[in-house]
Amino acid sequence: MSGSDNPEKFSPAPHPKPRISVLKLASCDGCQLAFLGLGDKLLDLAGLVEIVHFAEAGPLGPLTDLDITFIEGSLSTPEDRDLVLSVRKESRFLVTIGACATSGGIQALRNLASGPLLPSLYPSPEVIDFLDLSTPVASLVPVDLELWGCPVTGEQILEALRSLLFGALPPAQTDKVCLECKRRGIACVMVTKQIPCLGPVTLTGCGALCPSFDRGCYGCFGPAENPETAPLARRFSGLGLAPPEIARRFLFINSNAPAFLKEGSRWQEGDPHE
Repeated sequence: MSGSDNPEKFSPAPHPKPRISVLKLASCDGCQLAFLGLGDKLLDLAGLVEIVHFAEAGPLGPLTDLDITFIEGSLSTPEDRDLVLSVRKESRFLVTIGACATSGGIQALRNLASGPLLPSLYPSPEVIDFLDLSTPVASLVPVDLELWGCPVTGEQILEALRSLLFGALPPAQTDKVCLECKRRGIACVMVTKQIPCLGPVTLTGCGALCPSFDRGCYGCFGPAENPETAPLARRFSGLGLAPPEIARRFLFINSNAPAFLKEGSRWQEGDPHE
């Protein structure tokens, strides 16, 4: 979660109906669908705010004089960069939603390529105008709130909106997926089934969805506070995972998140303890 030290922001929205925009950069649209998945609650929200721009839902109004802007997706093209620079100036609060906007997401895997990537993907790479790296929005401009997840949930969005419309940030989420498993009475898949799981180092927010189906956590909600990645990686090794497999566990959905990037990179070329 990011924040702002501008006291003028932390007061009720100045417009009779707060002006909201939802934007897409390089992404799959999954986090925008969290808005649409609200159903009747989205209709109720539309009566309380003015949704100025939200291409996924229809409105394409001008991106000016905005109270809250939600951004999905990573900075991957010059157009992404220019849009973010412009909308930051026009938005009272800027909120990034999802792994792509908060850490670079799946697109950031190309940052780890050892050589030119585009020629192996496109027959005419010279017509593709990409930035050198795929990066989170906060690498370019100040962000007031980061909502992690792949995708985020409708509950996260509603909680953020309720708080921001009153000029406050929502409470920070600090619990790990392991704690969520304990609350829900889910047996630890790593202890009982020897399944590698990122739950010990990942923020909760998904309701421990994967462990509830006897699957290991994929780290969708990003690194938790003070993640002990090195001991977990050694545990993965004890479960029989080869170093490249351990690296892939960390260098996946949130590969550009510093804690996961550091640990994954340590295992890419072999066991760092040998």
